[in-house]
Amino acid sequence: MPDRRREPGYRREDVPVRGGDLRTGVWGDRGPLAVAAHGITSSHMAWTLVGAELGRDHRFVAVDLRGRGGSRDLPAPYGMAAHADDLAAVIAHHGGGPAVLAGHSMGGFVVAETARRHPHLVDRLVLVDGGAPLPLPPGAGDVPEAIERTVGPVLARLRRTFGSRAEYHDLWRAHPAFADWTEACAAYADYDLVEVTAAPAPGRAPVGGGSGFVAACRLEAALADAPEVYALPGVRPRPLPVPAVFLRAARGMLDEPDAPLYSPGRAAEWLPGVTESTVDGVNHYTITLGPVGSAAVVRAVRSTASDRL
Repeated sequence: MPDRRREPGYRREDVPVRGGDLRTGVWGDRGPLAVAAHGITSSHMAWTLVGAELGRDHRFVAVDLRGRGGSRDLPAPYGMAAHADDLAAVIAHHGGGPAVLAGHSMGGFVVAETARRHPHLVDRLVLVDGGAPLPLPPGAGDVPEAIERTVGPVLARLRRTFGSRAEYHDLWRAHPAFADWTEACAAYADYDLVEVTAAPAPGRAPVGGGSGFVAACRLEAALADAPEVYALPGVRPRPLPVPAVFLRAARGMLDEPDAPLYSPGRAAEWLPGVTESTVDGVNHYTITLGPVGSAAVVRAVRSTASDRL
């Protein structure tokens, strides 16, 4: 059983990878190694609640994927294979595997690819509302249209410059998925900002005086990665080389009760052998950033690592 009296420390560490250093957030300093990857425009701060609890009995390391957060200046190419090799470097940096890997949203695809490319480094997977190929939206004629329909509003913020942190907070607080705004949500939003004092990057609207804040995620990184999450023609179901559980959020990206990102059974269909379960009362975001969802993720990681405690 975890030591409830022990409060895990949190620190940020850089890990050498191709082209520079990958930023990570680390909770805890003893126990099994667990490494986590976030969603398409997110950062390691999506795992704040999970890390604060798992750090009691794990070494929990959450990465900023290439092109995001503190890793935003790492160069292309992007893509799941590149991210998987970065995660392999993180595991090696922390003594080698096998490690339990957790991936939220696109991070699920990252950890699945890590298991396929580096199976000797991976114990088991916890896929959190991600990792199984998504269907193209009805009527979408190509991948760019599918991206716009699925994550277009998420990508829109990457083209903007914000006048203040409060303005950026207001954007997130207006999102239906963040109706329950918490300290973890605020920390997530704050970390996602980079201050600019010169002219904004191409494609970003200027603010008064040419200064303000932009999202840390680079648009080109998100656009390069997005096509790999869809069930395009020729994509077939692929079993994973290690045991895996899939936690499905019962509600959707906009907190819709009747439109979850994954329908029941889809993960098991596309990832034969995966154990699928539904987390009720959470949406695609609060499955990591809310108390109910983060507790479910913690339980899944601890259960998959129980034979290593």
